[in-house]
Amino acid sequence: MSASGLSLFLAIAVLSVSLHQSARADSTCIPFSEARRHIGDTRCITGKVLRVQKGNGGVHFFDFCEDYRVCPFTVVVFPGDLKKIGDLRQLQGRQIEIEGPVKEYDGRAEIILKRLSQLHGDAAKIPPLPKDYDVERRGNYSAGTFRRAKPSKASKPKTQSPPMGADSMTAED
Repeated sequence: MSASGLSLFLAIAVLSVSLHQSARADSTCIPFSEARRHIGDTRCITGKVLRVQKGNGGVHFFDFCEDYRVCPFTVVVFPGDLKKIGDLRQLQGRQIEIEGPVKEYDGRAEIILKRLSQLHGDAAKIPPLPKDYDVERRGNYSAGTFRRAKPSKASKPKTQSPPMGADSMTAED
């Protein structure tokens, strides 16, 4: 390798290391209480999930505060993304790290969880949804029960009676 090739290689290596370090510095998670200050940024937010609530239409929310109405941050998961993420109920009571664009909705900061890769650390190791979990039915756990088809009712063959007046026509002729 020539001297100019070596210096180019070293320059690329130094640039790559410095970019990696700055990316790592940007990826440090901030507490959920500070999320409101970062609306519009893509950030990593950390906090303990106190509850995983299912709302209207099968939308799931992570509550980080005892009273969700005054909490400054929430995580939202839409029903169509549940199969990609896994069993969210496993995150209840656990400290999580979630990365994504911080948006404002209804006066508070939120991150929409669309992919499992947005979760970091132990939270990224949640099991898949149970096989009987029906996302289309908004989280109801029954795909139904199998029942044998009921046998058709046996019908009696209909007997035909002679037309009215058939006897009377032959007697008069």
